[in-house]
Amino acid sequence: MPFDPQNLLDAYQVYLNFKRSSHYQDHARYIFPFFEGTYFAYRKIDVLRIVTIARAISSNPQYLDIGCGYGDFLNKVIEYIPSAIGIEKDATIYYCLKRPKPEHIVSLPIECMTQPIDVAFVGWMEPGVDFRLRVADIAKCVITTFDQGGQCGINGGCEYEEFGYSRVAWWRTPSWIDVNHELMNRYYTQQLIKDNVLRNSLIDLRSAHNLWYVYVRDGDLKDKINSHLINWLKKEGPISQTEKFEFEHILEQCGFQYDIRLPCTHTSDKLWEVHFE
Repeated sequence: MPFDPQNLLDAYQVYLNFKRSSHYQDHARYIFPFFEGTYFAYRKIDVLRIVTIARAISSNPQYLDIGCGYGDFLNKVIEYIPSAIGIEKDATIYYCLKRPKPEHIVSLPIECMTQPIDVAFVGWMEPGVDFRLRVADIAKCVITTFDQGGQCGINGGCEYEEFGYSRVAWWRTPSWIDVNHELMNRYYTQQLIKDNVLRNSLIDLRSAHNLWYVYVRDGDLKDKINSHLINWLKKEGPISQTEKFEFEHILEQCGFQYDIRLPCTHTSDKLWEVHFE
């Protein structure tokens, strides 16, 4: 839905006040994801997985980030795929806050995109908004993320099987909500919650974990992506310790380490563990 300019400005002022007064500047991307981060938490290895998948399809892949916001995740991908572009339907977020809109981000609805795309990345789709059919019309591969906290509604709505795609692989990461809860519990509620046992028990409230799904239509492409991703994963463990973004230390502090199993998920899979279909 379109942003209300005054609400946007009011929220932005709160964000600026935080940036001026907080001792924890690096928390802003998880407290104010709209202005500084994304609505999903990621590591550099997530970007490298996306790049690996795209290059399995083409040596010069056409990559489109749909609903990219200010381009936080897109800008990381562009370091490896310089031709990558994003679309953000509502240009209000740039003009209202007087932020320059990068040339690689266009202000168009997805319905206006007609160029075939190798990889369409959908990092966020608002509840009640469904543009999957249009994405399916143009993309060979769709990579989508959605949280288990209800982003797609009670009956789902983020999957692509009904449009002729099959799932190649998936993995789990914390959502920004998970990280936000941990930051609140660890840094901002200590005066309110004196009992350390109670504070630690709040860890079990982490229940909005993000799922990353990779879809393709073509069976040959599925085999190619599988092969490239498997080869990449053989190297990923050591790389995950050296190739990091500066904000990943927040994930470590909050207990969301690479390849860790969280008891509160009630599953046997680990964070960032890739499952193949």
